Amino acid sequence: MARSVHFHITKGWMNDPNGFIYYKGEYHLFYQYFPYAPEWGTICWGHATSKDLVNWEQQEIALFPTLPEDQNGCFSGSAVEIGGQLRLFYTGVHYDEVDPTNINKCIPDHLTSAQLTVSSPDGCTFDNFADKSVIIPPLDDPALGDRVHTRDPKVWHGHNAWYMSLGSNIDRKQGEVLFYKSYDLVNWEYVNRTLLDPSYGWMCECPDLFTVDTGETVLLASMMDYMGQGRDESVCFTGSFDEANCDLQLQSEPRLVDYGHDFYAAQTTTDEAGRRVMIGWMRMPEPVNDRWIGMFCAPRVVEVHDGHVYTNLHPNVRYALVHNNLATTTHRPYLFATNLSEGNHINVGGLHIWQEGHQIHVDRSRVYRVHPGYEHVHSVTPEVGDTNKVEILVHGHLVEMYINDGQYVVSNIVYDLGGWFKTDANAEIAVLGL
Repeated sequence: MARSVHFHITKGWMNDPNGFIYYKGEYHLFYQYFPYAPEWGTICWGHATSKDLVNWEQQEIALFPTLPEDQNGCFSGSAVEIGGQLRLFYTGVHYDEVDPTNINKCIPDHLTSAQLTVSSPDGCTFDNFADKSVIIPPLDDPALGDRVHTRDPKVWHGHNAWYMSLGSNIDRKQGEVLFYKSYDLVNWEYVNRTLLDPSYGWMCECPDLFTVDTGETVLLASMMDYMGQGRDESVCFTGSFDEANCDLQLQSEPRLVDYGHDFYAAQTTTDEAGRRVMIGWMRMPEPVNDRWIGMFCAPRVVEVHDGHVYTNLHPNVRYALVHNNLATTTHRPYLFATNLSEGNHINVGGLHIWQEGHQIHVDRSRVYRVHPGYEHVHSVTPEVGDTNKVEILVHGHLVEMYINDGQYVVSNIVYDLGGWFKTDANAEIAVLGL
């Protein structure tokens, strides 16, 4: 079944994007998936494909538990192409003690994590029974990292070798990124690590290190209990990376990838044109129609300008919206643009947007369902200019706002959004897609 712009499933639970790659003329997007209920369970890898990053086709489940090392879930990871084959890397989880009331869950911290790999000749066929192998067993040195919470391998090819980053922590107090090197994608050697400031959070998830086309190095990291605020956030840094010894030097303070606070677990790849493109998970407080929960943001291009990481709407998405080049959807997405200045207000179906004190505010209190852990209803950007270009993508349960071509992004999950918008006379709106 086709899904356009914001991919989501039609039944079950979905979280982190995995294995995002352009392979043999198609984009492959895997994801954390529990197909039986709209709640966390024994995680498999779902799978979707697209020709254009806009219209997505859901495929069969790619990975499911079969080994002792992954018997309780195939957690997040990545994909690379080698010799025409697609190779996946993921974290396998084994529950040392299950929850006696639900075998899909464990007693907190009573689990071990290992890193595994499996290959496919065509990107769609995976032998879960005979082809999996463990490449990094559970860590046995507490000084290096956490046996429980080490996960999310991101693999890429450097100049002379393959490299892997893993998210971990030290003593549940300080997040870190571990770096490994390999020449055959099977035998991996630990090389180095980067310790993150404890104020950034106690655990680093989904680290993604890459270089944009202008040469700058960017690290994306999902930090748990970011800045001690009780929220898990995706952040970005600029830095430099020395492949010889896997030395990562961060050159900037962390900045939120998205200021709406629903965005998490970003993953990137290069698109057909060589641009660095990113997708992230949008966390939802409750299921839709008691059937499905979780969705992905629209693909975004990552660039660096004057040391600042920009994440703007991918041109394929903008073109498809303007020209109605979309798969049939129940709620057709639309895109509009405007300029915001001090005192300007926009109301999108109950979502209130305004500029005040050189910051852009978003209030979704009228179109949101507050649950424990999902209380955030008011978002504020860092300081912006006097007048700011704003593009707003509206689609079903998600509104994305791109400010100054991706200087900042604010994305909000919404429920019962009205099919209208209002604005004051000074904020003229141009509808780009409808």
